Amino acid sequence: MRIKVDKESDALYFRLDESRIIESEEVRPGVILDYDENERVVGVEFLGISARASDMELSSIQFQAI
Repeated sequence: MRIKVDKESDALYFRLDESRIIESEEVRPGVILDYDENERVVGVEFLGISARASDMELSSIQFQAI
């Protein structure tokens, strides 16, 4: 899994695996899902993240495994 914060595009991207992206769909305003050839979600992009999270929050993304 890869996570990318792109300040220039004001976007946050989660890449779940390296499968080839066949299709993308904006499922909600500013939320885009990327699909592989088997219609599985392989990436999630959030646009306009500066309105959703502060620079401090984005600079220290934390993970929790349960």
